[in-house]
Amino acid sequence: MKILVLISNVPDTTTKIRFTGDNKAFDATGVQWIINPWDELALTRAMELKEKGGVESITVANVGTKITEPTLRKALAVGADDAIRVDAEPLDAYFVAKQLAEVAKGYDLIMAGIEASDYNGSGVGGMLAELLEINSVSAVSGIDLTDGQLKILREIDGGTQTLEISTPVLTVVQKGIAIDPRIPAMRGIMMARKKPLKVVPAVEAETRTDFLSFELPAPKAACKMVEEDNAKELIRLLHEEAKVL
Repeated sequence: MKILVLISNVPDTTTKIRFTGDNKAFDATGVQWIINPWDELALTRAMELKEKGGVESITVANVGTKITEPTLRKALAVGADDAIRVDAEPLDAYFVAKQLAEVAKGYDLIMAGIEASDYNGSGVGGMLAELLEINSVSAVSGIDLTDGQLKILREIDGGTQTLEISTPVLTVVQKGIAIDPRIPAMRGIMMARKKPLKVVPAVEAETRTDFLSFELPAPKAACKMVEEDNAKELIRLLHEEAKVL
């Protein structure tokens, strides 16, 4: 089985977000980039499957400029065998899916995080499956490989569902797919430098959304402290100001 894990390059969650003067573009100055947390867990589960046996190789892929290569190298250090970077700005979900469709052929299992932590669009996985004309399963919280048979656990209203599914298939993974992300060891970091990272040109593709402007959320109100024995004042504040009672 050959596995492809989609890797988004996102700002670290502690990054102070800024926009350009006209609020039409994200200001990437000084930003620390990381693997999207959902994709990192997908890669962890792919590694676990490989360690159990039955997985031939794990490839990671993304759409991005050269600044995304350190993120791909980290994925290689975790244990992926090779990486693919489509050389283009990830303009919108459809554009990204269209680019990935050119490099995602020939894999048995494609794993995508439920969303990226920057735009939270949750669109690329499903679009990619449609472009590849393969089955997809969403809300996946568990993947196992037994005797060559792929078993998938997914969340549904009121419980869980277990599926046996043939390949190729794309899975959109969420909470539960793995417990903790792998941390690259020094040996893995050294080996990652020699692993292949293939850069391919982008194909012609339209964008279907335009970003008109961005704005930061309103600043939080100042915190009010209430003495522990002043329950009446706490109730008044919750009722009259917070309006939650």
